Amino acid sequence: RRMSAVERKRQILERAIQFFAKHGIEGQLRNLAKGLGVTHTLLYHYYPTKDALIKAVYEEVFESRWKPEWETLLDDKRLSPEEKLNAFYIDYSNTVLTYDFVRILIFSGLSDHSISDRFFELLRTRLLPRLIRETRKYCGRSDTSKPTQRELEFLMGLHGGIFYIGMRRWIYGQAIYAAESPNTEQEIIRDRVQSYLHSAKSLFA
Repeated sequence: RRMSAVERKRQILERAIQFFAKHGIEGQLRNLAKGLGVTHTLLYHYYPTKDALIKAVYEEVFESRWKPEWETLLDDKRLSPEEKLNAFYIDYSNTVLTYDFVRILIFSGLSDHSISDRFFELLRTRLLPRLIRETRKYCGRSDTSKPTQRELEFLMGLHGGIFYIGMRRWIYGQAIYAAESPNTEQEIIRDRVQSYLHSAKSLFA
Protein backbone atom coordinates (compact mmCIF):
# COMPACT_ATOMS: atom_id res chain seq x y z
CA ARG A 1 0.00 0.00 0.00
CA ARG A 2 1.29 3.42 -0.93
CA MET A 3 1.72 5.65 2.10
CA SER A 4 0.84 9.30 2.31
CA ALA A 5 3.64 11.71 3.16
CA VAL A 6 2.34 11.99 6.73
CA GLU A 7 2.19 8.22 7.16
CA ARG A 8 5.66 7.71 5.71
CA LYS A 9 7.18 10.38 7.94
CA ARG A 10 5.51 8.82 10.97
CA GLN A 11 6.77 5.37 9.98
CA ILE A 12 10.33 6.67 9.66
CA LEU A 13 10.14 8.31 13.09
CA GLU A 14 8.78 5.17 14.79
CA ARG A 15 11.45 2.99 13.18
CA ALA A 16 14.13 5.54 14.08
CA ILE A 17 13.10 5.32 17.74
CA GLN A 18 13.42 1.53 17.63
CA PHE A 19 16.71 1.80 15.71
CA PHE A 20 18.39 4.26 18.09
CA ALA A 21 17.15 2.35 21.14
CA LYS A 22 18.77 -0.81 19.82
CA HIS A 23 21.92 0.50 18.09
CA GLY A 24 22.55 3.85 19.76
CA ILE A 25 22.58 7.44 18.54
CA GLU A 26 25.69 6.77 16.45
CA GLY A 27 23.87 4.14 14.36
CA GLN A 28 24.21 4.77 10.63
CA LEU A 29 21.11 6.11 8.85
CA ARG A 30 21.85 4.01 5.78
CA ASN A 31 21.12 0.97 7.96
CA LEU A 32 17.88 2.55 9.14
CA ALA A 33 16.88 3.22 5.53
CA LYS A 34 17.72 -0.36 4.59
CA GLY A 35 15.58 -1.69 7.42
CA LEU A 36 12.70 0.51 6.26
CA GLY A 37 13.10 -0.61 2.67
CA VAL A 38 13.50 2.95 1.43
CA THR A 39 16.35 4.83 -0.21
CA HIS A 40 18.75 7.02 1.71
CA THR A 41 17.52 9.91 -0.44
CA LEU A 42 13.90 9.37 0.57
CA LEU A 43 14.88 9.29 4.24
CA TYR A 44 16.61 12.66 3.88
CA HIS A 45 13.58 14.03 2.06
CA TYR A 46 11.60 13.78 5.31
CA TYR A 47 14.48 14.47 7.72
CA PRO A 48 17.16 16.55 5.90
CA THR A 49 19.84 15.85 8.53
CA LYS A 50 20.51 13.28 11.19
CA ASP A 51 20.22 16.06 13.79
CA ALA A 52 16.69 16.80 12.54
CA LEU A 53 15.74 13.15 13.00
CA ILE A 54 17.30 13.01 16.48
CA LYS A 55 15.40 16.19 17.42
CA ALA A 56 12.14 14.54 16.30
CA VAL A 57 13.00 11.42 18.34
CA TYR A 58 13.63 13.59 21.41
CA GLU A 59 10.32 15.39 21.01
CA GLU A 60 8.43 12.10 20.59
CA VAL A 61 10.10 10.00 23.29
CA PHE A 62 10.91 12.65 25.89
CA GLU A 63 8.94 15.89 25.50
CA SER A 64 5.66 14.26 24.50
CA ARG A 65 5.69 12.11 27.65
CA TRP A 66 6.20 15.05 29.97
CA LYS A 67 2.98 15.59 31.90
CA PRO A 68 2.06 19.10 33.07
CA GLU A 69 -0.04 17.29 35.70
CA TRP A 70 3.22 16.42 37.50
CA GLU A 71 3.90 20.08 38.15
CA THR A 72 0.27 20.62 39.23
CA LEU A 73 0.57 17.66 41.61
CA LEU A 74 3.76 18.96 43.19
CA ASP A 75 2.21 22.43 43.60
CA ASP A 76 -0.94 21.06 45.31
CA LYS A 77 -1.00 22.54 48.83
CA ARG A 78 -3.53 19.95 50.03
CA LEU A 79 -1.03 17.09 49.89
CA SER A 80 1.93 16.36 52.13
CA PRO A 81 5.45 16.28 50.64
CA GLU A 82 5.57 12.49 51.08
CA GLU A 83 2.24 12.03 49.29
CA LYS A 84 3.42 14.25 46.44
CA LEU A 85 6.77 12.53 45.94
CA ASN A 86 5.24 9.06 46.08
CA ALA A 87 2.46 9.92 43.61
CA PHE A 88 4.86 11.71 41.27
CA TYR A 89 7.55 9.05 41.15
CA ILE A 90 5.10 6.17 40.75
CA ASP A 91 3.49 7.85 37.74
CA TYR A 92 6.85 9.10 36.41
CA SER A 93 8.32 5.59 36.46
CA ASN A 94 5.26 4.13 34.75
CA THR A 95 5.48 6.81 32.05
CA VAL A 96 9.17 7.07 31.25
CA LEU A 97 10.96 3.87 32.29
CA THR A 98 10.34 2.21 28.94
CA TYR A 99 12.78 0.38 26.68
CA ASP A 100 13.15 3.24 24.21
CA PHE A 101 13.33 6.07 26.78
CA VAL A 102 15.96 4.43 28.99
CA ARG A 103 18.18 3.10 26.24
CA ILE A 104 18.12 6.25 24.07
CA LEU A 105 18.94 8.42 27.10
CA ILE A 106 21.89 6.20 28.01
CA PHE A 107 23.15 5.98 24.42
CA SER A 108 22.93 9.77 24.09
CA GLY A 109 24.98 10.21 27.25
CA LEU A 110 27.62 7.90 25.78
CA SER A 111 27.81 9.81 22.48
CA ASP A 112 26.98 13.43 21.69
CA HIS A 113 24.70 14.30 24.67
CA SER A 114 22.24 15.88 22.23
CA ILE A 115 19.25 14.23 23.90
CA SER A 116 20.52 13.75 27.46
CA ASP A 117 21.53 17.42 27.85
CA ARG A 118 18.10 18.63 26.72
CA PHE A 119 16.31 16.23 29.02
CA PHE A 120 18.37 17.14 32.08
CA GLU A 121 17.74 20.82 31.37
CA LEU A 122 14.01 20.02 31.42
CA LEU A 123 14.47 18.37 34.81
CA ARG A 124 16.50 21.30 36.16
CA THR A 125 13.96 23.94 35.15
CA ARG A 126 10.58 22.25 35.70
CA LEU A 127 11.06 19.48 38.21
CA LEU A 128 14.05 19.64 40.55
CA PRO A 129 13.21 23.04 42.17
CA ARG A 130 9.73 21.74 43.03
CA LEU A 131 11.13 18.56 44.57
CA ILE A 132 13.65 20.58 46.61
CA ARG A 133 10.84 22.86 47.81
CA GLU A 134 8.83 19.84 48.99
CA THR A 135 11.91 18.35 50.64
CA ARG A 136 12.42 21.58 52.58
CA LYS A 137 8.77 21.54 53.67
CA TYR A 138 9.19 18.01 54.98
CA CYS A 139 12.24 19.22 56.91
CA GLY A 140 10.22 22.06 58.43
CA ARG A 141 11.99 24.77 56.43
CA SER A 142 10.28 27.65 54.61
CA ASP A 143 13.45 28.63 52.73
CA THR A 144 12.69 29.85 49.18
CA SER A 145 16.28 30.42 48.11
CA LYS A 146 17.86 28.71 45.12
CA PRO A 147 18.58 24.99 45.74
CA THR A 148 22.12 24.38 46.92
CA GLN A 149 24.45 22.02 45.11
CA ARG A 150 24.34 19.71 48.11
CA GLU A 151 20.52 19.58 48.05
CA LEU A 152 20.52 18.88 44.30
CA GLU A 153 23.09 16.11 44.56
CA PHE A 154 21.16 14.50 47.40
CA LEU A 155 17.94 14.67 45.38
CA MET A 156 19.65 13.17 42.33
CA GLY A 157 20.49 10.18 44.49
CA LEU A 158 16.74 9.54 44.83
CA HIS A 159 16.00 10.34 41.18
CA GLY A 160 18.86 8.20 39.93
CA GLY A 161 17.86 5.33 42.21
CA ILE A 162 14.40 5.26 40.68
CA PHE A 163 15.80 5.54 37.14
CA TYR A 164 18.02 2.56 37.99
CA ILE A 165 14.88 0.39 38.06
CA GLY A 166 14.63 1.00 34.31
CA MET A 167 18.37 0.49 33.80
CA ARG A 168 18.27 -2.90 35.50
CA ARG A 169 15.46 -3.98 33.22
CA TRP A 170 16.45 -2.45 29.87
CA ILE A 171 20.25 -2.15 30.07
CA TYR A 172 21.36 -5.07 32.22
CA GLY A 173 18.43 -7.38 31.48
CA GLN A 174 17.89 -8.03 35.19
CA ALA A 175 14.46 -8.45 36.77
CA ILE A 176 13.73 -6.19 39.72
CA TYR A 177 13.17 -7.71 43.15
CA ALA A 178 10.01 -9.87 43.28
CA ALA A 179 9.09 -8.82 39.76
CA GLU A 180 6.20 -11.27 39.73
CA SER A 181 4.35 -9.11 42.25
CA PRO A 182 2.35 -6.33 40.50
CA ASN A 183 3.08 -3.82 43.28
CA THR A 184 6.81 -4.45 43.68
CA GLU A 185 7.92 -1.35 41.78
CA GLN A 186 5.59 0.89 43.77
CA GLU A 187 6.92 -0.59 47.01
CA ILE A 188 10.50 0.06 45.94
CA ILE A 189 9.66 3.67 45.06
CA ARG A 190 7.86 4.28 48.36
CA ASP A 191 10.82 2.81 50.28
CA ARG A 192 13.26 5.07 48.44
CA VAL A 193 11.12 8.18 48.89
CA GLN A 194 10.71 7.49 52.60
CA SER A 195 14.45 6.85 53.03
CA TYR A 196 15.28 10.05 51.10
CA LEU A 197 12.93 12.24 53.14
CA HIS A 198 14.01 10.84 56.51
CA SER A 199 17.68 11.26 55.60
CA ALA A 200 17.02 14.79 54.33
CA LYS A 201 15.44 15.68 57.67
CA SER A 202 18.57 14.49 59.41
CA LEU A 203 20.90 16.37 57.07
CA PHE A 204 19.04 19.60 56.29
CA ALA A 205 16.54 20.32 59.07
